[in-house]
Amino acid sequence: MSDSAAERLAKLRFLRRVQAQDLARTDRWIADEEQRTAAAQHQPLAPAPGWIVQRLPSGTRQVLHAADCWASGKATQTVDRAEAIEALADGATPCDVCQPDKVLRVS
Repeated sequence: MSDSAAERLAKLRFLRRVQAQDLARTDRWIADEEQRTAAAQHQPLAPAPGWIVQRLPSGTRQVLHAADCWASGKATQTVDRAEAIEALADGATPCDVCQPDKVLRVS
């Protein structure tokens, strides 16, 4: 069962249309990604707070964490480096997970 030349030509033209549609879709994806990248480059990133003071429910104890520490709780206050060092000097406990006292070189 062989295809005639006209049938082979019709199949090849169909294949070309499918491939052209795939190429057009890929070009759209590239253009969309270029737009997202350009938009992201124009948005300034907000500076992340460096340190978190966690106030424990008892209210008498504080724990100091790095800003990205997963162990910090809900009752928190963001502070800068100087305030973090001051909190440690005032008796705040450094977190055992992120060890901010070592990062701050206070231990």
